[in-house]
Amino acid sequence: MTEGESPRTVKALLAEIKDLSELMVDVAYAAVFFSDPDLAKEVNQLEDQMLGDLHALRKLSILAARSPEDAEHMAKVLAIGSAIERISDAAVDIAKVAGPVKGAIEMLIKDLRFADEIVSRIKVREGSDGAGHRLDDLGLPVELGVWVIAARQQGRWQMDPHGDHVLNAGEVLLVRGPEDGINQARVMLGNLPLPDQQEPPAAVSELDRAVDLIVEMKNSAEVAVGLAYSALLFNDQALASEVSRLEERSDAIHYEFESWILRSSASQSSPEDLRGLLHLATASEMIFDSAREMTRVVERGEELHPVIAAALVESDEVGHETVVAAGSPADGKTIKELAIESETGMFVLAIQRGRRWSYRPRPMFTLQPGDRMIAVGPAGGGEELDALVGMSRESATQAG
Repeated sequence: MTEGESPRTVKALLAEIKDLSELMVDVAYAAVFFSDPDLAKEVNQLEDQMLGDLHALRKLSILAARSPEDAEHMAKVLAIGSAIERISDAAVDIAKVAGPVKGAIEMLIKDLRFADEIVSRIKVREGSDGAGHRLDDLGLPVELGVWVIAARQQGRWQMDPHGDHVLNAGEVLLVRGPEDGINQARVMLGNLPLPDQQEPPAAVSELDRAVDLIVEMKNSAEVAVGLAYSALLFNDQALASEVSRLEERSDAIHYEFESWILRSSASQSSPEDLRGLLHLATASEMIFDSAREMTRVVERGEELHPVIAAALVESDEVGHETVVAAGSPADGKTIKELAIESETGMFVLAIQRGRRWSYRPRPMFTLQPGDRMIAVGPAGGGEELDALVGMSRESATQAG
């Protein structure tokens, strides 16, 4: 801790390692998507920062335990910290795949363009609407659902730039978000939208099927982590159970993936090219397992220390729970029609209708009154989502 810097707290450290792990996964997939070893090195540097934060978290948690009850609470905090560490380990493994593009990985890169959220590079052009403005002023997460992962000037990457970062002409941004939001950001910064791409053809070979399963595992793993954090934030056993189901389903997907890989190996001119896909599948499974570990205390109905929810609220992306009201703008509309992510910045993880959950609902999912929605995004996006679905917090409080 430098002179003049305020002491770090368990809450602040827990929020920071959560944000760091998510940043590491984003940068790792960007390194694969752009075949960029320099970005892969950034993941390793972020890992060093993560290890330092974890050491500080463990030290503070031990010092905070002044009674057996305190020790029990802090043990749960440390368990969550260890689960988050495994996500960062998975990010390091994902980054190892970055490098020269080979057959199987080239197929994967093409398919990643059709993932739920994509990564893109955007150059800030002279005279554009965004040049000379702070990131906070542009409000990309809330307005477009787009997050700036990194900014590069004079050949050096700055990871996770703060809101007061001023965009300069010639600067290159690495961003994550829905494709329509990214296209709006590209235009704002003086670029043409991404070129249209045809949907990938229906899988016809064993390798095609394996690659499709990798993308499905990536998408589902991200949802599992988001649901796990939401389960902790709301102390919700139903959400924790959904994470458990996702983790169980991931085992079946992983088994199917391995089957297709084995079938395809004989037809590959260089079976070594398949190693990268195996690496990514194992990393995705690690992320699923980490999400599952985080929710075990919720499933058991154990009391959580308030610092856990407080840390999750202070992180860059927060969980949000809302309910669709009759007669609201969302009533009877599909997720695609509402453009929820680019309009509010919130990504819908799951929707509960009665006793049934639909996780990662597709764009054509039609919302109905009473649908309970779990989403993640910037803090300000929650209010916009409430307005869209007609959720009145004041009425809900009075009813309670």
